[in-house]
Amino acid sequence: MKTTFDIRDIFRFLPHRYPFLLVDRVAALEEGRTIAAIKNVTYNEPFFVGHFPDVPTMPGVLILEALAQASGILAVVTEKVEANSGFILYFAGIDEARFRKPVYPGDQLVLHSEILKHKRDIWKFKTSATVGDDTVCEADMLCVLRDARRPEGAGPA
Repeated sequence: MKTTFDIRDIFRFLPHRYPFLLVDRVAALEEGRTIAAIKNVTYNEPFFVGHFPDVPTMPGVLILEALAQASGILAVVTEKVEANSGFILYFAGIDEARFRKPVYPGDQLVLHSEILKHKRDIWKFKTSATVGDDTVCEADMLCVLRDARRPEGAGPA
């Protein structure tokens, strides 16, 4: 099983595209357990125009979204589904979210996610984001894997 993935692989796992794809590379993945992914934060990100013009800072909600996308890659690799299958990992809840330090252009955000629990189409992850040795964000995430093509959104068989 492959344990690192480049952007072309990520396109196979996530339906997100620019400007909302927030994972550039998967540095390590242990199927069914953990992932470490990378988001290179650059000044060219569209949100820096307004957040904030004099002190460009990555919005916390986008750090959470990046963590969710990394968790999504871990879930779909574990379930062996790809973006074109129609299944999407949706947020169901976020608990214990904490923002420890700001993230600036030039930072490399390392996204860590660990599966705490998986039952049918419900997934619980413990996540954290780091820049260097500093933890910048932590959160527990509850997600559901649903078939976006069907209104009732039944999970995979």
